[in-house]
Amino acid sequence: MVDVPRVPEQWRPASGNTPGARAEGHPEARTSRFSVLGPVRAWHGTEQLPTGSPQQRALLAALLLRDGRTATASELIDALWGEEPPSQALAAVRTYASRLRKVLPPGVLVSESGGYALQVADGALDLAVAEDLWATAEKARGIGDLGQARALVNKSLGLWDGEPLAGVPGPYADTQRTRLDEWRLQLIESRLDMDLEAGCHAEAVSELTALTAAHPLRERLRELLMLALYRSGRQAEALAVYADTRRLLADELGVDPRPGLKELQQRILQADPALAEPSAAGPEPATTAVRPAQLPATVPDFTGRASFVGELSDILSSAEGRVMAVSALAGIGGVGKTTLAVHVAHVARAHFPDGQLYVDLQGAGARAAEPETVLGAFLRALGTPDSAIPDSLAERAALYRSVLDGRRVLVLLDNARDAAQVRPLLPGMEGCAALVTSRVRMVDLAGAHLVDLDVMSPEEALLLFTRIVGEERVTSERKAALDVVAACGFLPLAIRIAASRLAARRTWTVSTLAAKLADERRRLDELQAGDLAVKATFELGYGQLEPSQARAFRLLGLADGPDLSLAAAAAILDRPVEETEDLLEALVDTSLIESAAPGRYRYHDLVRLYARACADRDEQPPSERDAAMSRLLDFYLATAARVYAIERPGDRTVDHLEPTGHLGQDFSDDAKALDWLHSEAACILACVQQSLGPHTLRRAVDLLLASKDLAESGASSLRYELAASAARDAASALGDAHAEGRARVTLAQVHNNAGRFEAARLEAEHATGLGETTDDPWTGSNAPNELGIAANCLNRPAASERYLLRAIDAFRADGNRPGEASALCNLSRVLVALGRTSTAIDLVRQGIAIYDDLGLTFRLANARYALGIVLSHAGRHPEAMDQLTEALQVFVENRQRLWEGTTHYRIAQVHLRSGRTTLAAQHAEQALTTGFIGGDWMRANVLTLLGKALDSLGQLDRARACWREALAIHERTGAPETGEVRGLLHPVAAA
Repeated sequence: MVDVPRVPEQWRPASGNTPGARAEGHPEARTSRFSVLGPVRAWHGTEQLPTGSPQQRALLAALLLRDGRTATASELIDALWGEEPPSQALAAVRTYASRLRKVLPPGVLVSESGGYALQVADGALDLAVAEDLWATAEKARGIGDLGQARALVNKSLGLWDGEPLAGVPGPYADTQRTRLDEWRLQLIESRLDMDLEAGCHAEAVSELTALTAAHPLRERLRELLMLALYRSGRQAEALAVYADTRRLLADELGVDPRPGLKELQQRILQADPALAEPSAAGPEPATTAVRPAQLPATVPDFTGRASFVGELSDILSSAEGRVMAVSALAGIGGVGKTTLAVHVAHVARAHFPDGQLYVDLQGAGARAAEPETVLGAFLRALGTPDSAIPDSLAERAALYRSVLDGRRVLVLLDNARDAAQVRPLLPGMEGCAALVTSRVRMVDLAGAHLVDLDVMSPEEALLLFTRIVGEERVTSERKAALDVVAACGFLPLAIRIAASRLAARRTWTVSTLAAKLADERRRLDELQAGDLAVKATFELGYGQLEPSQARAFRLLGLADGPDLSLAAAAAILDRPVEETEDLLEALVDTSLIESAAPGRYRYHDLVRLYARACADRDEQPPSERDAAMSRLLDFYLATAARVYAIERPGDRTVDHLEPTGHLGQDFSDDAKALDWLHSEAACILACVQQSLGPHTLRRAVDLLLASKDLAESGASSLRYELAASAARDAASALGDAHAEGRARVTLAQVHNNAGRFEAARLEAEHATGLGETTDDPWTGSNAPNELGIAANCLNRPAASERYLLRAIDAFRADGNRPGEASALCNLSRVLVALGRTSTAIDLVRQGIAIYDDLGLTFRLANARYALGIVLSHAGRHPEAMDQLTEALQVFVENRQRLWEGTTHYRIAQVHLRSGRTTLAAQHAEQALTTGFIGGDWMRANVLTLLGKALDSLGQLDRARACWREALAIHERTGAPETGEVRGLLHPVAAA
């Protein structure tokens, strides 16, 4: 049962006496605005008006909260002073009213029947606006528009500006303040309930933790916190919240939790599936009875596409009473355009009692159907004798339209070549409709409703496969079935072929088919059954391309990334950007590739395999394939180096990268450079893994160096690690010590970021030896820096100091000032552990001075983060908080999610040391939600801190749940913090 916030009755206008109706008396009244959800204030236009003494504001507040109704003098006296008014109370009320009348615009404060009233226009009082927003939000939620409802409630909450009626004296103000505070809490609870319904449970935990600390006896907040924790995978903490609540209610009130909370606890213990994130099932596709007509039979196992069926059926059925409706479906071969169109036509048949016409226009073949031939067939089907059918296209089209006049006919034009072929075949009459399918988007077909048909969802694909193969065979091998439909790229034709082959071979298992489709080189050959073949479908489109388009289709398919930018495609083709765009858009128009977004293009997985097969077969000379991929690698390396140089001026890394034959992409500002790096992350890392051969290996490894921001961002860390591991293994196999040393340093950086410090140490030690062998200044400086970081986190400060001093010397020898600053900041944290805090502060300030001198905003944030840690250990908490807050803002602006979360943890540490336990818990929760540098090791540290904060807030059971999870992580990894967490758990367990 959802608790619905209700506005206190005292604030609602009496029937027939609304403020909006009364505010029309004077024009200037409409320009006045008032607030009570904070200090009581008044404005005339943009000018804030003086509202006088606290008692005068109390009078204004009492009138505002009357919603335009008249308040008598005695009512106002009771509101301001209660049962003990001063002897001159009536005179004081009149004085306050007189002063307000002088301040407020004319006509706002009026005297009526010995009392006073305020004429306030609609929307002029913040409370009234908040009420209206809530009412609208309630309606939006009622019709299922959860996003709008949440936005409206947030907007309503945004009107609060501190304590309501702040500083206003009197018993009436006290009562209303309490009611307003209660209503605001109900609004927050309602919004949080909607947050959970929308799946934002992880984000809600932080806010709910703080709210339950502030309102410990409010069971609804506890219930929401339990649900949010459970949906975040933190079952133990969710149950601990219940235990805390039961103990607190027993101690404070001598009662048990309400039944709803008890029920939720039981459902969590039973892992009730209904507690999972709410999800709405899509509508089932409409069906209709089969009736004889020219329409082909709909497939009996038609699956999914419910939204398209509904959308197109509505459009076709709307043809009655207006000029014909035209819908055009476009998509790659095999995506199910004809199947969907035929199904929709059958669904809409009842709206076209005068018949349905169908023709395959063969637009994808070498010889498309001629419009005059089709018109002749249509006219005969409509009852026109052969002798009455004229010869010319124009005359046949005119007669066709005349015959359809007054009839309601549906025309299905399947597999159209282009709009020119379709136009003469359109009915053009009121009550008629046309449904067109084509591989080409009919952008030049006037008035057409265009539909771009994509592949099936995984759920739809599996359902189609199951319907053909049989539920019994699929249920026993569900994972293999998912592998099959994924190998088919969720393309309906491919799924139908694969399922039909399996259905015809009773001795095959689903796993047998999955194994056959796992081989990409043979996949297209496997996807054929009878006269159905995926390759043949693609061949029709490829055969119609001009030579330059066919070359682009072949070569662009060689890249492994999920999509391609226009600039990257131009590099592959070695053509100007404008010319490349024309080629790509032509391929989009033929549905051989898709436009993923403006300036970005992608292949369907099976179409990409077909393009590569074409490249193997048709590209001459064959060396052009390798040359194309080398040009792509050059483009990514040169552009990533530009981004690196923009982000880190003065860093010598770019001077040590392999030379390229491409200048790279230009950027007008820093933000666009960073946007490029993150938008191209998947493509860059795919290019690295695709370029690990002997002639491209060093450039591939250097691309990792130039794009190292991806390793720290959080969004691409895992893919970056996989690429770095592959690069290390390839370099080792090829005996390239230079490339291997650099690859191992990047892996050490990844391991340090993930909290795998022993693995980082091993990689960095190996890289150090390789750096000495190859005399590579980059490896020689970065390897000891990573060694120093790992050693410090492994609680070996003396060794860490040696490595970092060596790194500082190497960076200075190379003239790499940002590298030197980084090592200085790292060393400062080591010196804190060694008790040399004063020296540590001096070192980190040296690092800040270097970054500041170079204008390195992002790296300066890292230095301020380090300074915040050092100052916190020195007990200088306000200074530490300033540094960490400034660093946090920069990390957010630079989309460094993991650094953002790590900084929240450090801020939580400062708050805890300063005794601000609620804020400490809130920032720790934010760290858990956002993520952090240091992986599981840091997660355990955050949980330890969160437990301490919760313990101080009296939430003992939840604190223990956090510590148990932290201990399990530390014991698994052998971290030195294990003893501390055991010590926290032991006295609590003993009690």
